Amino acid sequence: MTQCRTGIDPGCPQTRERRRPDVRNDTGPVAQTQAAVAAPTSRAIARRGFLVGLGAMTVAGCVGTQNRAGLTTAPPQPQPVVPPMYYAAPEEPFPVPEVDVSKFDQRYWRQEVDYPNTERPGTLIVDTPNRYLYHTLSKDRAMRYGIGVGRDGFSWAGRARMAYRRKWPRWTPPDEMVARRPDLEPYSIANGGMDPGPYNPLGARSLYIHKDGKDTLYRVHGTWDPASIGKAVSSGCIRLINQDVIYLHDQVRDGSTIVVIPDPAMSHLLVS
Repeated sequence: MTQCRTGIDPGCPQTRERRRPDVRNDTGPVAQTQAAVAAPTSRAIARRGFLVGLGAMTVAGCVGTQNRAGLTTAPPQPQPVVPPMYYAAPEEPFPVPEVDVSKFDQRYWRQEVDYPNTERPGTLIVDTPNRYLYHTLSKDRAMRYGIGVGRDGFSWAGRARMAYRRKWPRWTPPDEMVARRPDLEPYSIANGGMDPGPYNPLGARSLYIHKDGKDTLYRVHGTWDPASIGKAVSSGCIRLINQDVIYLHDQVRDGSTIVVIPDPAMSHLLVS
């Protein structure tokens, strides 16, 4: 009888007893333990994946508030509210439209301010360097207007009189200007000047400045261009928003003193 070789012959009873059981389908304690260990690991991996995805979504949300250059887009600034003093004036012979107040800085809006001074109430003071006109109310207060200053506005400074005022004035460029600008010949003094209206550079009102009984050719007048307020411009004298010059026209008296402070930066334009 052949002897059974343990661990070699499959038919040997001892070999069958010592063979390792197949644990692939085992539901015993070992398999359950391995499954229990593997489960948390799988859950951790899944959770990490979820967090990475959430982070990507968060970053994507931030990117959504940026432009293509990677710069954060600032929210639009609110438009300034038009105050009643700058509403349209349809009752005028030539209707004056509402002022686009976004075109010039709010510090140039008409307003009553503290203004210590030594002038009589009712005096006009043109602060050329700072682009303001003051109409004094007392020794401490004044109504302040923003102005634009044209080339001719830099050409004269000193003390004089506001001789008279005109509503919807005609514009008559001086002969010297016509000589430089032949295209202005149709509006020359000889031809009667330019009719009043929305194309007239003097606007809705004009104040005429005389010194020693003579016309200085210096004017305080209206403008249709609010963007020119607070600036040095190429032509004209002292310009105010039409609504402002209409108001000033009704407040000032003929014969009032006017003081013009020169701009040191424009001293080369002064005419002695």
